[in-house]
Amino acid sequence: MVEFFVSLALGIFCIVMGVLNTRGNLSSLHVYHRKRVTEENRLPFGRLVGIGTIIIGVGLIVSGFLALLSNVLEMPILLFVGMGFLIGGFVVGIVLNFYAMIKYNKGIF
Repeated sequence: MVEFFVSLALGIFCIVMGVLNTRGNLSSLHVYHRKRVTEENRLPFGRLVGIGTIIIGVGLIVSGFLALLSNVLEMPILLFVGMGFLIGGFVVGIVLNFYAMIKYNKGIF
């Protein structure tokens, strides 16, 4: 039960931060990334980073929900499916974030 609420809270936090980024608010990102993105690329960069962060948040929420269902219904397979969503969400979200950094910052660091 605790896992569900923790993953729900983290997922909602990631989604909110992602929505802010998609609207061009890059204040949640490291100053390095904010300085290196030109003003004209600010919105496309924010959209890509925001979408990646939203995907991570959705993966967290889905995995937490499936973990809760696994405990309630006593179906351990749901826990493995949830871990698949969690890992898949992280991988896709981070790849999208790195792609945006490489495209608009000319590097990750």
